Amino acid sequence: MEAKSELLVRERALVTPGDVIARGMEYLPGPGTYRENGELKSKVLGLVRLKERLVTVVSLSGVYVPKPGDGIIGKISDMSATFWIVDLNSPYDALLNISEAVPEFVEHGTDISIYYDIGDVIYVKVLSVSRTKNVSLTMNDYRAKKLLGGRLLTVTATKVPRVIGREGSMIELIKKYTGCLITVGQNGVIWVKGPNEGLAARTVHLIEREAHIEGLTERVTEFLENETKGNLPNMPPAQESGEERESD
Repeated sequence: MEAKSELLVRERALVTPGDVIARGMEYLPGPGTYRENGELKSKVLGLVRLKERLVTVVSLSGVYVPKPGDGIIGKISDMSATFWIVDLNSPYDALLNISEAVPEFVEHGTDISIYYDIGDVIYVKVLSVSRTKNVSLTMNDYRAKKLLGGRLLTVTATKVPRVIGREGSMIELIKKYTGCLITVGQNGVIWVKGPNEGLAARTVHLIEREAHIEGLTERVTEFLENETKGNLPNMPPAQESGEERESD
């Protein structure tokens, strides 16, 4: 008689390589897991995610872990009557409550999609992170806004300081040669909008690839000069870029 299947950990539990997540054949191994001797085990250090019978482990290596005060770029993935769920490019869920999103009083029953709808991209601040990694967001920040048009780029979150550069120097360099508005989220999501988004994207990914190599600013400058032949576009207004200034 086949042994009864059993789930041994809860959703979003932290597991290490080799940890047993489930026993029996009812649960199916997804990314980050494997089956051995009737047991479903983790391949990586990460968080367990369950979708019906499919079990996956989202690796924590290099992923964005939210911290209060972080400015991030997220996408509205779902909503209810009083809050939005925001995809942070992270294993963790995030909630934006209407009280943290809209300054005026909102009557019960109002369709909150008039403010933010599924698919909208926003620059938002991390308000709090609970011990169980429930993330709350707020738009109560001078930089917070809906980002319209443009394109989204994704880099490894740990490379964000290098993309920004010391005192924002690398972002200013990309803006100078591309004429793009650029907003950088600390979660590794970057919004680019302007006349040469493709060049801006290639430059950002060049920085990500070569972040560990000395002389990065010089190489990026040379790359941009070669690509533009020294012809600089009109600069966007500095106050619209919204990027966080950090040092590396």
